[in-house]
Amino acid sequence: MRIALVGDRSPGVRSHARIPLLVEALRERDGIALDPYWMPTDDVRGVAGFDGIWLVPGSPYRDEAGAVEAVRVAREQGIPFLGTCAGFQHMLLEYARHVCGLRVAHAENEPGAADFLLTPLACSLAGHEGRVRLVPGTRIEQIVGATSTTESYICSYGLNEAHKETLAGHGLVFSGHAEDGTARVAELPGHPFFLATLFQPELAGDGRRPHPVVAAFAAAVARHHAGRGLASAR
Repeated sequence: MRIALVGDRSPGVRSHARIPLLVEALRERDGIALDPYWMPTDDVRGVAGFDGIWLVPGSPYRDEAGAVEAVRVAREQGIPFLGTCAGFQHMLLEYARHVCGLRVAHAENEPGAADFLLTPLACSLAGHEGRVRLVPGTRIEQIVGATSTTESYICSYGLNEAHKETLAGHGLVFSGHAEDGTARVAELPGHPFFLATLFQPELAGDGRRPHPVVAAFAAAVARHHAGRGLASAR
């Protein structure tokens, strides 16, 4: 079961060092053997051939267009997708541009743009933990098994709330919020698995027990892989 880890791998990014530990923990704890392949944002050719796509932290990405393209492929082709931190930001960017038709930018990538979807947070979350309230009945609430959770962040950009209503009106569900009501989780109903968090579930604990979000993504990858196998056998 191959997963594409889309992002510009760096030893200085904590999540990049943590993810291999989680892959091994998933193998030992849940019996899910994932084969991770690191894919830089400036070369996402072939991403459609993977059983899952994880757009990992580490912004600014080398190639914004490549990151957005990986999201589009996952969304349109029903490939399980997880976005964390910058992955959350670029999932929203892809949805705003390709589904909602908005001409919007990420302030970190295009500071001179006319309209921003992602803007600096009023208070940077870099190195902080925060409570996230989860909407009952949503996928993230079912995954976590509670209506709130405390999570770790290394992030300074989030959704420009002025655009939230437009994205929601086109089908995206904002299923997790900070105490002040700002978006922290987004998901797409009807997709096998399409979920992104501004927080970084890969940093939970010491890496020996995958966060429920990571475990749920891995389970979705396994289902997708099995479905592909059945389809090819027919």
